[in-house]
Amino acid sequence: MSGGALVRRRALLGTVVLVALVALAGLFSFLTRDDRAPSEHSSVPPSSSSAPVSPAPASAGSAALPVPPDTRDPIAFGKAAAVALWSYDTRAYSQPELVAALHRWLTGEEKYVDADSVERQVPSPLLWGRMADSGQFATATAAEAHFPEAFTRALQADPGAITQAYVYAVTVSGKQSIAWNGSPQGGAEDRSVTLAVQCRPDRPCVLVGVLPSVTP
Repeated sequence: MSGGALVRRRALLGTVVLVALVALAGLFSFLTRDDRAPSEHSSVPPSSSSAPVSPAPASAGSAALPVPPDTRDPIAFGKAAAVALWSYDTRAYSQPELVAALHRWLTGEEKYVDADSVERQVPSPLLWGRMADSGQFATATAAEAHFPEAFTRALQADPGAITQAYVYAVTVSGKQSIAWNGSPQGGAEDRSVTLAVQCRPDRPCVLVGVLPSVTP
């Protein structure tokens, strides 16, 4: 992909996310500028969930790579995606295998997807190699997820604005636990992330990208 095309894609993703976060009429017009008519019935799923999400148990012989859930709930999907982004196992698979698995979480709509923002959540190949030398792995849980306040206000101001891209902002909070050879207990730290999640009414949710900062 050319540099200009990559810049345009990132700019468009940024616009979509800003529309989700800021109630600006001009940006809403940008999102709805094509010829498709907005849905007559636009519903917003529950705005938060405090049920913890942990990785699903791996099946026998599985490399435990993250698999996207079949859900149309952006909150549930956001929690699962955060767990996938915070989890890894250098003992079970390679860095390219994890990146490829995370790509399967992404939307196929090229005008919105920002794969680079997801790939930046994975350790670089060089760092991965060093981590693998010590058998490092991480597990994660997502304790809570919600729509940021600005996103909710934007939807309330113009509910039809989301009906072009169906991109939701979801902020997830949880915990990541890291361990390695000789230190099975490792350490744990709190984590938070704001994701852009696309949930069109006729298909399961997919990941659009990771916002550069956490939005409360």
